[in-house]
Amino acid sequence: MRPRTAPDYLAGYPPALAAQVRDLIGQERLAELLLRKYPQAHGVRTDKALYDYVQDIKGEFLRNAGQLSKVAFDSKLQVIQHALGTHTRIARVQGAKLKSKCEIRVATVFRDMPEAFLRMIVVHELAHIREREHDKAFYQLCCHMEPDYHQLEFDVRAYLCHLDATDRPLWSAAA
Repeated sequence: MRPRTAPDYLAGYPPALAAQVRDLIGQERLAELLLRKYPQAHGVRTDKALYDYVQDIKGEFLRNAGQLSKVAFDSKLQVIQHALGTHTRIARVQGAKLKSKCEIRVATVFRDMPEAFLRMIVVHELAHIREREHDKAFYQLCCHMEPDYHQLEFDVRAYLCHLDATDRPLWSAAA
């Protein structure tokens, strides 16, 4: 079996920008910058609290979208699928009715991150309810729900590079 390679979280960014992030990690300055910008972790600890958090955002921006049947933290996401969050839509025939279920799963790594990072991943997965592909309309919807979406996505990716390189989380439940 071939060993898995760590995902390159900055693959879509210009090489010079990715090099800057790697230099900051090497100089042990990235952690300081992120902690200054995002001083503490959020308080969403349980799946129920996450469900309520997602419902609040969905209620504000996607009121007419279908009901979410499940929202949960998932410890297997990043390891198995190299994903930070997933959305699934399942349609089943029950008698004469077509029942639809929509689920959102968020990687447990987001349990110990700032609220802005959690909001970014939740907004991303909620946007998939309306827009299935990562196209212009998808990112416009993300930016409508979270105006700083692109900056937050970059900061999350930089933090994940930090985690891969140092294996030292910056925030914890006690923070």
